[in-house]
Amino acid sequence: MLNLTGKPAPLFSLPDQNGELVDLTDFKGKNVVLYFYPKDMTPGCTTEACDFRDQYSEFLKYNTAILGISPDPADRHQKFIEKHGLPFTLLADEKQIAANSYGVWTLKKNFGKEYMGIERSTFLINKEGIVEREWRKVRVKGHVEETLEAVKELN
Repeated sequence: MLNLTGKPAPLFSLPDQNGELVDLTDFKGKNVVLYFYPKDMTPGCTTEACDFRDQYSEFLKYNTAILGISPDPADRHQKFIEKHGLPFTLLADEKQIAANSYGVWTLKKNFGKEYMGIERSTFLINKEGIVEREWRKVRVKGHVEETLEAVKELN
């Protein structure tokens, strides 16, 4: 398994929910919570996104941007944002560029079927672009609170 802690965060440039390119370097000087999730509008992903939404103002107090990434296209991200009032950017990684560079595009098993997909994971990147913490195989319950605590420790 890829371990990125203490290393420079892999760079990427991906379209956001409006189809505009967002580059990780756009956030230099800010902490970034980069979270990968499997699919918009699914129960676990909706809970996770809404948990980040509900704590968004706390993350802002610590100069921290939140970026969600999934393989969904930009227009689906836009619907997800509108439906749940998400105040942060969602990035469309349809070709799994970022997912592969962060090692979260993996073989998954569900009901006896094997397929490639996103392993729910979060990366905390500091102001200098270094990965401070990583959480892999994330369980949604309590995860956002744990992430926020790690952000507070950075400051």
